[in-house]
Amino acid sequence: MTDSPLHVVFLWHMHQPYYKDPGTGLYRLPWVRLHGTKDYLDMVEMVKGFPAIKQNFNLVPSLLEQLVDYAEHGAGDVYLEMSRKPAASLTAEERAFILENFFLAHWDNMIRPFPRYYELLVKRGTHIIQSELARAAKYFTDQDFLDLQVFFNLCWIDPLFRDSDPFLRALVEKGRDYTEEEKARVLDLQMDILRRIIPAYRDMAATGQVELSFTPFYHPILPLLCDTDVARVAMPQVHLPRHRFRHPEDAEKQIDMGIRYFESLFNYRPTGMWPSEGSVSEEVMGTISRLGVKWVATDEGLLSASLGRGLRDSTGALIDPHALYRPYSYNDVSILFRDHTLSDLIGFVYSQWEPRKAADDLVQRLLSIRTTLPPDGPHVVPIILDGENAWEHYKNDGRDFFLYLFERLSTEERLRTVTISEYVNTVHRGDPLEHLHPGSWINANYGIWIGHEEDNLAWDYLAETRESLEQFQNAHPEMNLDDAWKSIYIAEGSDWNWWYGDEHSTETEKDFDELFRLNLMQVYRAIGKDVPSQLFTPVLRHDREVSPALSIRGFIRPRIDGLLTSYYEWYQGAELDVKKSGGSMHKALSLVSSIHYGFNEDHLFLRLDPAAPFTGMDSALSLSIIASRPANVKIVCSINGSDIRAELFEQSGEDWIRVKEITDVAFKDIFEIGILFSDLKAKQKDEINLFFSIRKGQEEIERCPWRGHISVTVPTPDFEAMMWY
Repeated sequence: MTDSPLHVVFLWHMHQPYYKDPGTGLYRLPWVRLHGTKDYLDMVEMVKGFPAIKQNFNLVPSLLEQLVDYAEHGAGDVYLEMSRKPAASLTAEERAFILENFFLAHWDNMIRPFPRYYELLVKRGTHIIQSELARAAKYFTDQDFLDLQVFFNLCWIDPLFRDSDPFLRALVEKGRDYTEEEKARVLDLQMDILRRIIPAYRDMAATGQVELSFTPFYHPILPLLCDTDVARVAMPQVHLPRHRFRHPEDAEKQIDMGIRYFESLFNYRPTGMWPSEGSVSEEVMGTISRLGVKWVATDEGLLSASLGRGLRDSTGALIDPHALYRPYSYNDVSILFRDHTLSDLIGFVYSQWEPRKAADDLVQRLLSIRTTLPPDGPHVVPIILDGENAWEHYKNDGRDFFLYLFERLSTEERLRTVTISEYVNTVHRGDPLEHLHPGSWINANYGIWIGHEEDNLAWDYLAETRESLEQFQNAHPEMNLDDAWKSIYIAEGSDWNWWYGDEHSTETEKDFDELFRLNLMQVYRAIGKDVPSQLFTPVLRHDREVSPALSIRGFIRPRIDGLLTSYYEWYQGAELDVKKSGGSMHKALSLVSSIHYGFNEDHLFLRLDPAAPFTGMDSALSLSIIASRPANVKIVCSINGSDIRAELFEQSGEDWIRVKEITDVAFKDIFEIGILFSDLKAKQKDEINLFFSIRKGQEEIERCPWRGHISVTVPTPDFEAMMWY
């Protein structure tokens, strides 16, 4: 056994996706604000009481940018807007939204401690059907909703701050029947906590007890930005996107932007980096080295693949601890490889243990590692994991576990916590690594982010949008397109593809999908081009086609006159309720109440029913029917009073070519149109995907359906006969 202490590195990765909706300026999801009040400040504050403990915090610039936006610029999010609104003024739709979303917290550790909050959860039901939320909301009083607004925000404030603040402590003791004034005070205190986060990290870094590192700005998978073909190294059979994405300049830009933004907040240049998802490659390491980064960290799986041998046996026990518990270097950059097992124990296992027992177990494991290492050199055990999402699974937000752990480590002379820069600068920079395997911390490959149909579709959309922007920039070098490029860099983030594919799911995956596509749409708008129709359709497979309330049951032959001439005209067609085809926050004041569609052997028929009489509609409005399959076709309907003119366009490259006028169209009490399948470039058994877009000038004010598209399969002549069986 070596007489020197075993060095231990803790690196906490602090990250949230970039949630801002580029159209509204509101953050779509509240997790920066809520994790800001629960996790970021207390994690660094806890270290203050233990001077012997050193910690590393990796702060993603896109997270920091959002924290600054809340703290200094008065940013808001949809959930904050729903919290601020007086409970008595909430609409039926807003009440349904709150019932659906204001229980998004760990039920046992964050809701049960508040008896009234748990009572409201039981009243709503622990299993919900979205279509039943409006009915359930009728059984909740204004006071119920006010208490729910308070509890959702209160439970996301760390217990440390709830206990130390007299007002919050009294609010917890009161337990129910809150006032609008008390709610407003809770929301004000949230912002006070957010304003303290960055200064607290800056102050702790100045003491040397804490080291701060960064990640490329919008958290992209750097090796895939450099070349999506690199995925084949670890996954030879992977199906790659149609377009090869190969932009190492974007990887360099994301790193450089991250360094500059970090420096603007903390007044010094960071020396270390956790690459997004621990993703590295030899090409990326060259870029990292050129930009002056001195160390990076990733996962032990990549070390195993780089060395060409396993580090653990079939039971998970380390075969060669000396190989794992030391730094390496590649391209003059030090690399630490995290202990996957110890990191996962903290992230996923210890939350179920009694806190003191969990802390003792971790310390004992570290001491056991020390006994297995040879005495001929210093060693370091890297423990690296998410610094925010695990703690809600712990009692008291993990505070008890950390206090016991820091107390044990402070008095244990055989173990010494260090910052990474301290170790690589004063102990050992790492022996050269001849080969670095390309991959991430998950399975030593990039399978989470590429290869699945949804992942690949997202990469293709990104590649096409970026190419359009680059071509436009080259043709107009005098134009400032910084905002458009920012949208590209946001869309390059790893978080969108994290939710695409079959590996992960979340209640809010539709928001992630829309944010990805909205950022790409923003690029086309910035360069004055029509947004490609496919970007209006979700990447998520299960959300692409909107199911009607009634399906097509037979051929129809309506008279296209803008009037409900007969009920039976559309009887055999399909009907889609516009509100039910939207999300939980779909706009309340829709121009359209329902969509009807059907067909006969040659024609597709479409009908829109208004929410209010069409006669009162603004004459500046235009209606477009946009088809993305089997061909890119659109029909633009110009409205002037009761007169309507419909023109069919086909896409050729980036241009829309007018083909013909469609005369089978009417606009009176309802909107009706008949379109030849041949005009849509569709033949028997082809699938047609389309949606409606209503515009005022250049601005789209409504899309139907809001998410996804209407899907129609061109019938065969025997369609009606088959429907009888």
